[in-house]
Amino acid sequence: MEIEKSLFDNLQEFFGFDNFKGDQEAIITNILGGKDTFVIMPTGGGKSICYQLPALMSEGTAIVISPLIALMKNQVDQLRAFGGNESIAHFLNSSLNKGEIAKVKQDVSAGKTKLLYVAPESLAKEENTQFLKQIRVSFVAVDEAHCISEWGHDFRPEYRKIRQVINGIGDNIPIIALTATATPKVQSDIRKNLQMTDARLFKSSFNRSNLYYEVRTKKDVVKEIVKFIRQNAGKTGIIYCLSRKKVEEIAEVLNINGIKALPYHAGLDAKTRADTQDKFLMEDVEVIVATIAFGMGIDKPDVRYVIHHDIPKSMEGYYQETGRAGRDGGEGNCLAFYSEKDVEKLTKFMKDKPVSEREIGTQILKEVIDYSESSVCRRKQILHYFGEQFDEMGCNNMCDNCRSKKTYFDAEESILQVLNFIKEQGHKFDDNHLINVFIGQNNQPISSYKHDQHSLFGSGKHLGVNYWNSLIRQAVLADFIKKDIDHYGLLFLTESGKKYLANPYPIKFILNNPMEKATDERSDVLSHGSNAVDAGLLKMLKDLRKKIAKQKTLPPFVIFQDPSLEEMCTHYPVTMDELKQIQGVGGGKAVKFGSSFVELIKQYVSDNDIDRPQDMVVKSTANKSALKVSIIQNIDRKIGLDDIALSKGISYENLLKEVESIVNSGTKLNIGYFVDEMIDSDRQEEVYDYFRAAEVDSIKEALNELGEEDYTFEDIQLMRIKFMSELGN
Repeated sequence: MEIEKSLFDNLQEFFGFDNFKGDQEAIITNILGGKDTFVIMPTGGGKSICYQLPALMSEGTAIVISPLIALMKNQVDQLRAFGGNESIAHFLNSSLNKGEIAKVKQDVSAGKTKLLYVAPESLAKEENTQFLKQIRVSFVAVDEAHCISEWGHDFRPEYRKIRQVINGIGDNIPIIALTATATPKVQSDIRKNLQMTDARLFKSSFNRSNLYYEVRTKKDVVKEIVKFIRQNAGKTGIIYCLSRKKVEEIAEVLNINGIKALPYHAGLDAKTRADTQDKFLMEDVEVIVATIAFGMGIDKPDVRYVIHHDIPKSMEGYYQETGRAGRDGGEGNCLAFYSEKDVEKLTKFMKDKPVSEREIGTQILKEVIDYSESSVCRRKQILHYFGEQFDEMGCNNMCDNCRSKKTYFDAEESILQVLNFIKEQGHKFDDNHLINVFIGQNNQPISSYKHDQHSLFGSGKHLGVNYWNSLIRQAVLADFIKKDIDHYGLLFLTESGKKYLANPYPIKFILNNPMEKATDERSDVLSHGSNAVDAGLLKMLKDLRKKIAKQKTLPPFVIFQDPSLEEMCTHYPVTMDELKQIQGVGGGKAVKFGSSFVELIKQYVSDNDIDRPQDMVVKSTANKSALKVSIIQNIDRKIGLDDIALSKGISYENLLKEVESIVNSGTKLNIGYFVDEMIDSDRQEEVYDYFRAAEVDSIKEALNELGEEDYTFEDIQLMRIKFMSELGN
């Protein structure tokens, strides 16, 4: 009874909680009893307390092995805040200098430190192993234990050496292994590798009932993300991307659009990452954009949405990353964007890996594809992946598939055909092979097994690939067939499947809705949408431009160029702020010429009852490259354009193209200082007069008219830039 009393006292005194959640109390009691313990608990289930509380109550120091430097810092800060004691918890990793490492070791040796967080790489270092041999270790906690397994989503080779190092530190040290995601295969790997086959397993349900799951086709993805965040203004979220470049790009787009966002990836230095993490925790920033490869490790309970800009590599990764939303039990939106191009990219990444790794990766990725393309309850699919049966009625419409209209089909006859085929031919084939048999698609494996001569070959061609994909996926979910992911995804009959064969009954399955084709991101907001142009409005805008040009005695192209008018005809800007987002319309141009255009568009939208795209105010990063910013800064400092070209390592011709692009995007540049050096005032006046009266916006035409013996192409280009900047922007 004494242990129970002190357990609750400590829980209340140290963490401020009155009650344990789920299995926490039983887990802690097991550890305090010196027994090996294996904890599988979803993100937000309260795993940390399972080792933090017994560490505080035990003699000696608990070693916590964690792969994430960010998470270590976060947890150590929290423990120090709870305990009001700087020495109670420390971390030992590559972010510390020699002096800081000495201080950590001093506190641990003096018995002041109850929890020592160590990265697996640091644990294996000889000097650290020797140091840990000299102290009393209460137990070892292996956090993120799935990193041990090649079948886990974050395989770390250093994790395979943990047991060896623990054996070197001391005998009979109890171990607690913890993970938020583990399929049966990964569980088995963890037990074997850590030599804890007798460990008591505590497995909580993987269902996170407060999370809403949705998968969308990757169409206008940046606009969709900006729109989603605007609809969830004031809430914090995380966006996962596949590459560092994309992380930087998305963070920049969000900031340009008034959303406070910061990038977070392994390419940033430790201080920047720590600062970013602190800003997110303190809510100085709304959104973190992170690489999938680099786990955030941020213990923030009120993340309200997690967006996957790119399809995740595995269901484990997807589950863990979405699990960062709604850890306080409140709202949590999980939105993923899916495109076949992402799948192709991930498949390419695997090409250079050893065959066994590639085969594992392919099977793991296939599960993500099936999940994304299926019309079955998302929650049911996620839980099935982790070995948990779930009735979709319990989803309570908390996924897009459960909220959508479904098309059902009678599946009895087809299931019997599939089950009989597997029974008769053996467990040697994956779903692709079976589908090829039924649709009559001949290939080398089909002919080598003589399946092109089988009575079922081509019998289901009229039903199509989508039908057979839907059927086999749901036969797996219904537990008629099991997919052996360990062995190339081969299908075999389960006991339930054999029973169904013996006693079939009518059954209905859901037909997958074919996914829309994803758009190429180059046609996304970053290079401006390619929606159909409203021809009626375009004619009216061109007439207005002509009228204004006449009044101001300027050629029409100086007012707004054609691409700007065309974009107005797809986005219908009705305020000055919205007009400024149109390509080629900077702040100056909008103020100078914009009001009558906005009024005309507003009237047109009203007269024709136009349903305007609400997310049009998504600013592009197309003209925000580092080179362009640097050019603008150098021109402000009146540095010669030839010198700028030299310092940037580009030709003078290419620099003029960059400057032209900046001016065409609506930015005013004062290059008069350089033009005066290159072209005398009389010739400048002559070129200006030509452009004022020009019918067409063409440098070649100007050169023909003004004479190639007096001007070079670059002279005219330079004058045109000055002309457009001064009169247009």
